[in-house]
Amino acid sequence: MVKAIVGANWGDEGKGKITDLLAEKSDVVIRFQGGANAGHTIICDYGRFALHQLPSGVFFPHTTNIIGTGVALDVDKFLSELKQLQDGGVPAPRIMVDQRTQLLMPYHVLQDTYEEERLAGQAFGSTKSGIAPFYSDKYAKIGIQIADLFNEKTLMERLEHICTLKNVLWTHLYHKQPLDPKALFDGLMAQREAIAPYVGDTVAVIHKALKEGKTVLLEGQLGSMKDPDHGIYPFVTSSHTLAGYGCVGGGVPPTAFRDVICVSKAYSSSVGAPTEPFVTELFGAEGDELRRRGGDKGEFGATTGRPRRVGWYDAVASRYGCMAQGATEVALTAIDCLGYLDEIKVCVGYDIDGTVTREFPVSAQLGRAKAVYETLPGWKCDIRGVTEFDKLPKEARDYVRFIEKEIEVPIKIVSTGPKRHEIIDLH
Repeated sequence: MVKAIVGANWGDEGKGKITDLLAEKSDVVIRFQGGANAGHTIICDYGRFALHQLPSGVFFPHTTNIIGTGVALDVDKFLSELKQLQDGGVPAPRIMVDQRTQLLMPYHVLQDTYEEERLAGQAFGSTKSGIAPFYSDKYAKIGIQIADLFNEKTLMERLEHICTLKNVLWTHLYHKQPLDPKALFDGLMAQREAIAPYVGDTVAVIHKALKEGKTVLLEGQLGSMKDPDHGIYPFVTSSHTLAGYGCVGGGVPPTAFRDVICVSKAYSSSVGAPTEPFVTELFGAEGDELRRRGGDKGEFGATTGRPRRVGWYDAVASRYGCMAQGATEVALTAIDCLGYLDEIKVCVGYDIDGTVTREFPVSAQLGRAKAVYETLPGWKCDIRGVTEFDKLPKEARDYVRFIEKEIEVPIKIVSTGPKRHEIIDLH
């Protein structure tokens, strides 16, 4: 059977911990989309780790960890993370990278950086990790698959073709030095030797595992609002963040799906450009306080280190995000961060040009939306580490149940702290 764990919102929901919890009970864990532009922070028996490329099952010796074809593989960062695990005393994990997975190239990072420079004040707030150029090249059919590394003649021909195209941009639009295909080829040959032990046919491995009745976990990056089709376009990522894409980027059959666990934070947060619409955002001292108290060590990106924008819980966006994902249940995270508040607001509707709606609008209307709030009493105490729902203060229980009613999906997990077992399981 297949389970997917995905974000209901803008990413940064705390999926790493929940994924780690579910990976412990899984036989196969698959990263099916995205690149090293976002990360999952995991606190486990070995310490604290920020994963960007590796699946979150790497801390369990019984788990096979797969990087699927939907991933933008940055080989250097992949190898760096393996070394980070080794240095942290983590036993060597079982990892397989699909032979059809495409490589994030040095010129993707350059193009991302150059384009953000060119756009200046109109930039999209890219992490400059090369993700958009990577996926652009993939669908323009000028990407490099891992399998291409083992056919040197064809590889060199492809690189020469790519550089012909790229160098028009490099010299005439960005006014930069042209790319050298031979230097790129030499770099890929060095990477080939390092990546070769991990390369295989993951689709065959996954289907064999399913035939044997094994549990397969799909691990998503970012969240519903960042999907290029169903999110807040153009302020989105360049890979599909919905669970359904796991069938493509992970190579699993849709008939094997059983559960989609959507992770949603007990307040809103997003790493995004200032121009990105964010309806419930808090500013000034109020926002700074929530940012400081939020997450594990404050609300700052696991990969970028950028301060996240924060705000009240947005039930309109979350309900839509869960619907787009096909959520069967929700994991609510970081509720422990709200214990300092006298009152807590929840956005239950959007006022757009004088009309209040509970439906999440298209991007063209989202910028005009104003939050309609309901105010709930805070619990004014520390609930970190509580593992039984009945031991939460009544106000905290009421907050969970209010959100559950608004998003119309059962909340089955409540996270009360950053550590692995600071959790309330409501199954």
